[in-house]
Amino acid sequence: MANIRIKSQWFRSGTAKTPQQTASAMAFIAWRVAQNMLKQMRSAHFDIEVGAQYFAFTREVLVFLTQVLDRMAHERMGAEGRAEFITALVKRVAEVLQDNEDTLLGIRPAGQPSHYDEFIDLFNELADHYAEFAYGPDGPDFAFVRYLGHRIEALMPQKDQRWVVDQIMATEVPEAVEMLQRAMQDVLSTEPRAPRAARAATSGD
Repeated sequence: MANIRIKSQWFRSGTAKTPQQTASAMAFIAWRVAQNMLKQMRSAHFDIEVGAQYFAFTREVLVFLTQVLDRMAHERMGAEGRAEFITALVKRVAEVLQDNEDTLLGIRPAGQPSHYDEFIDLFNELADHYAEFAYGPDGPDFAFVRYLGHRIEALMPQKDQRWVVDQIMATEVPEAVEMLQRAMQDVLSTEPRAPRAARAATSGD
């Protein structure tokens, strides 16, 4: 199982949140989930080198996760709220990704697309592809997940290509989607977070 704890209750204030507030919280969580997936893949001995491949993998996973969150928003928000949510989500994810890429790889030279623009362009390129796939009560369907697997396969060295699609489909995506589902439920909850003392008593701390 995943070894990451998403503290989505940080974002629970007891009041309904705007789509933009929800998007900001879920962008942070999506980033954490993507980083956890990358860490687990490397622990499973898939070669993902720090540098261009590292961020190419992260971009693909984040596009997939934003698509999953868009489907979750469809179930929980009206059409207008969903549109506001996904627009704000993609922009905030692109900002987080750019901050990290600029720090580790350097700011792109003038005249080249920024790391922010690169993510936005990839999201726009793949949005129509992902729109063809179904999302049901159990999450994304087989084709939805397999598409990500094949996108990741193209980024991997030859020795890993035979196994990576199975790893993505059978292990990484189910855990990632489960974390997003729990986090989305918590973030959208209007139940106030319990006082610190009550939480400590409940947890036995």
